[in-house]
Amino acid sequence: QLQLVESGGGLVQAGGSLRLSCAASGRTFSSYTMGWFRQAPGKEREFVAAINWSAGSTYYADSVKGRFTISRDYTKNTVYLQINSLKSEDTAVYYCAAGFPRTVAVVTGYDSWGQGTQVTVSS
Repeated sequence: QLQLVESGGGLVQAGGSLRLSCAASGRTFSSYTMGWFRQAPGKEREFVAAINWSAGSTYYADSVKGRFTISRDYTKNTVYLQINSLKSEDTAVYYCAAGFPRTVAVVTGYDSWGQGTQVTVSS
């Protein structure tokens, strides 16, 4: 398993932007898929975006396409989630995950998780 640490969350007004970071450490992870999920109060954890670390292929939930961008930095072993045009419904704890999922949007496909970072959007 990898150790994942998220950062970058906070309180932001609707329409604003944030960049979340996920710093990874541990075993070699060049073949991992890195994912971002979020969980709002009273709701299930849902897929947001994923990136294949080596190939750079990206995947997005339909609800965030055009507003969210996932990327990775080899030199820093870090995955980013750029969030633009924030909406109140984006309020949630955002989690970084790593694994070898058969389907990138499935929570159980990931075996390493960070502690989460809170994003709160005020209207």
